[in-house]
Formats: sequence, structure tokens, C-alpha cells
Amino acid sequence: MAMFDLIIRGGTIVDGTGAERFTGDVAVKDGLIAQVGDVTGDASEEIDASGMVVSPGFVDIHTHYDGQATWDPEMAPSSWHGVTTVVMGNCGVGFAPAKPDRHEWLISLMEGVEDIPGTALAEGITWDWETFPEYLDALEKMPRAVDVGTHVPHGAVRAYVLGDREQPGAVPTDEDVAEMSRIVEEGVRAGALGFSTSRTVLHKSVDGELVPGTTATKKELIEIGRAMGRAGHGVFEMASDLNREWKEFEWMGNLSRETGLPVTFAALESIAKEMPLKEQIETMRAENDNGANIIAQIALRGNGIIMAWQGTVNPFVYRPSWQAINELPWEEQKAKLLDPAFKAQLLSESNDYSEAPKDIIGVVMVITQGWALQYEMDPDFDYEPDASASVNARAQAAGIDPQEYAYDMLCADDGKGFIYLPILNYADGNLDFLHPLQHADDTVNSLSDGGAHCGTICDAASPTFMLEHWVRDRKRGDRITLENAIKRQCWDTAKLYGLEDRGIIAPGYLADLNVIDMDKLKLGKPWLAFDLPAGGKRLLQKADGYVCTIKNGHVTFRDGKWTGETPGGLIRGPQRAELAEAAE
Repeated sequence: MAMFDLIIRGGTIVDGTGAERFTGDVAVKDGLIAQVGDVTGDASEEIDASGMVVSPGFVDIHTHYDGQATWDPEMAPSSWHGVTTVVMGNCGVGFAPAKPDRHEWLISLMEGVEDIPGTALAEGITWDWETFPEYLDALEKMPRAVDVGTHVPHGAVRAYVLGDREQPGAVPTDEDVAEMSRIVEEGVRAGALGFSTSRTVLHKSVDGELVPGTTATKKELIEIGRAMGRAGHGVFEMASDLNREWKEFEWMGNLSRETGLPVTFAALESIAKEMPLKEQIETMRAENDNGANIIAQIALRGNGIIMAWQGTVNPFVYRPSWQAINELPWEEQKAKLLDPAFKAQLLSESNDYSEAPKDIIGVVMVITQGWALQYEMDPDFDYEPDASASVNARAQAAGIDPQEYAYDMLCADDGKGFIYLPILNYADGNLDFLHPLQHADDTVNSLSDGGAHCGTICDAASPTFMLEHWVRDRKRGDRITLENAIKRQCWDTAKLYGLEDRGIIAPGYLADLNVIDMDKLKLGKPWLAFDLPAGGKRLLQKADGYVCTIKNGHVTFRDGKWTGETPGGLIRGPQRAELAEAAE
């Protein structure tokens, strides 16, 4: 009988701690790493990793698979990019607790905030739960290619407690706040990894209403934080516009000091935030110097909109001619768009902003007129484009009007062309500002939004982008080391959520591993798939170079293809590595 279940032989091991890489073997037994180094003995299966990087499986802490996790065992696209653990329920949106008469409301909230087709959610979710612990039980029943953990989402909690009183600006009573706190404590005790809320005008329901957390008082937020403190663990996660008058960092600091728990927020250079990223980090550090534990979640590239005719948005959405064909089936739409007479008519029109949301009109203007900030997505597209790749520059070089150039780009590839608009995190036209943040202990690599923004963004590929761009290919500034990149996407993200059983290659840790051919690692071109329930659309992006992904000792992906294995489950609360047992 074989001594081990699996041995990965002769790989370049980057163990997730930040320590220098070394060549060696990794042996796996019963879902755990059993030996690392020079392994003797045999195994049921061996993988030759000569010339390959062996890393821990990636831990992605900012996803929105709350609905998808109830019907999809593959958990793509995150699982295609070496991710073996996802944390969902971010930004205050999710599907539990849920009274039967609030299902549609919660779906419209998720569709509005995260651009996940409501029809897909309505068709895909079975709703065999009401309370948050029942939702965890439902998640636990379904095997998956990855582990899932989740927050208790503020929007669902507020809707559950306030019912029809949940309107923008609604002020809960003391009894309401006490009940919300009870629900959060119950959820965290049942195994939630934390609580999340959203306080940004960019987040609205599909009806255009601000999400519940936006107008919540400090008292409400702190009482909910104290509920997690009573449960003894949990991360308080928030997306916020960080308006100076709100003094968000002050209450985040107070909450973290009082409960001893980490508070984490989305740190972005954003036209929706009056506080520049540099000031966000400085203000956070002032609180941390005073005993707080606030962690900034940073993105690794410009958080962009990928615009396409069949996507959620394109630069011509406010032209009357587009509005006239907006609801047509795609084949009819395409025939119009490729018709020179229709094109001439549309390009002769002005934008009609009467229906545009006034509180984000700046964003609308960049989408519809910001040709200098929009970039052509070539086959070898560099996600750190310089000005010469902009629609403006390329139109000028071609001697045509930028709007016509943009129109033609979207019509390329039989109407499947893309335009990249990094609306957040790309203020200076480069990513230099992110380099020092990738060496800081008070930041984590995050904000992939896996499973969300289905018609606009495909950042679930962030771990691949980190390795391809930041470690190997970056041309416009300093790179980062492979050791640092792996540590940040494995141990640093796992540790924040108390998942101390993963993210490191050492005996006793979960056998969550990647075997990566760094020479062949390459992001593919995004495409729009219509494969969600009810034919819902989503932007997807694959990658070459992942030789194997292994979850709990089982090979889940080979050469980018799912093996059908589903060793992943539900994470309930903080986890500890089984070190003593493995050492025997």
C-alpha cells in the first residue's frame, strides 16, 4: 500500500511565508501536507513539477458567489485561477437571513450592487433557508471545487429586521439594532467569518435606491461590531465612499480597539471618494498607531469596466438610437449595429442624460465621453496601458473621430469587441502607487469581486494577473518578488480571516496547492458567456499555465480543465492547522 496519496516531485516550492524558494517535494496524505523537502516513499499518484512553481492554493477574500455557491460546484471563474478558498458575502449584500417575502428584494439588491443577473439568481437559488445558520447548513450540503466562507451581510439583516420599513434613510429603533446585533452574533457563532456593509453611492439596488448600510449610524455599526466581539471572532468588512465628514476611520478604530477584531475596507483611488488613496492609508495608519487593527484591501490593477455591446454598459448607452434597440435580441441588435446607416445616425446624436443617475454623473461622463481614459483591448493587452493605447490616441493616429473609433472597436470580432475603462485605481495612468502597498503589513491583496459585476468586470483573474504582470512582465515600473506575491495571495489573506490551516506549504496544513508553469502563464482574452441559470450573462477569463490545482489533496484542475472533483466544503469560523498530528 502506498505510503502517501500524492507526491509532487522536484518543484520550485514557494511556501507562502515569504521565505526564499527552494527545490523539493511535497507529500500529501489524508488531505493534509505530510512532508516537504526530500520525500522518500511512494504514492498513489505522483506529479512531476520539475521547472514548475509549487505554491499554496490562493485565498480570495473578496467575492460574491453567495447565489452561485448554492448551485455551481465548479465555482468558476475563481477556481480557474488557482483559487482554492473564497470568502463571499462582502459589501453588505447576500441572501440570508431572508424572509420568504423578501427574496425578490434581496435579488434586486444583489443585481443592482454587483451586476449579477436577477433572472439567473431567481432561477438558480432554491431558498431552502430563512435564518443565517440555515443558509450555512444549505451551503454545507453541496460539495464544490473550492472551500467557501461567508460574512453576515448588512442588507439582508436590515431587510429581515425592518421589513417594509427598510427604505433609504430609515433609522432603526434601539430594539431593531438589538435584534440586528442578535442575528449577527447568531450567524458568527454558527460559523460566519464576519459581517459586511456598504456605504457608497456606487452601490444601489436595481431600482436605483441606496443600499441599506449607506445611511446607517455609527451606533448601529458599532453595536453590530460588539455582537461579533461577544462571539469572539470575525472580520468587519466595509465598502465606503469615506467622506471626511463621516469620520469612518474614527469609528473603525474605536470598534477595532474595543473588540480586538480586525476591520477591513476597500481602499481604492476613486472618483467617488473625496479622500485620495494616500490619505486613506495615512488616516488608517494614524488609527493603527493608536492601537487599532484596520486593514486596507487593495486591488492589483485598475478596477475597470469592460465595455461591450452585449455587456452591461457601453459608451453609447445614452444615445437615442441605442435606447431604441436596447431590448432587441442580440442578432437583431447586431444587424443594426453593423449597418452603416444606423452607425451614422447614432454617431450624429447627442447623449440624453435625463435618465442618468445624478449622484454619479461624473462616472457617467467618463463612460460616455472619456476617450482619453478608455483603452483598446488588443490580443496581448497590457492592463497597465499608457496614453498611446487610449481610444483618443489611436483615433488621432488613425485620423478619425474618437467616438467612431470606439464604435468600430466594439463592432470588431463580429460585434464582440471590448473597451477597457479603468474607472478606479488608475488616476495617474500607471500602477506605481500600488507597489509600496504590496510590501505593507496593513494591506491585503483583494477586491477581485469574483462572481460579481458579470457584465462589466472580470477581476476574478487577479491572482493570475499578480503573477503574470507584477512578478514577471511589468515594463513600466518595479516588479515584486514571486515569494512576496505568493505570501500576499495565500498566507496574508488566510490569516486575516483566522484561516490558519491554509496558505502555507508545511506539514499539517491543508493540501491546497498549485503547480504553475510561470513561463507559460498567460491571461486569455475575456469573453461573454451566457451560461448562468436562465441564460444569464457573465464576463469570463481563463489562463494558461496552471498545470494542476489541488484542493484537500485532490486534483481539481489539470491544464485549466476541471476534473469534476469536489473536495471543497463550507468553512465555519476560524481554523487551526493540525500541526501536532502531522508531526507524529
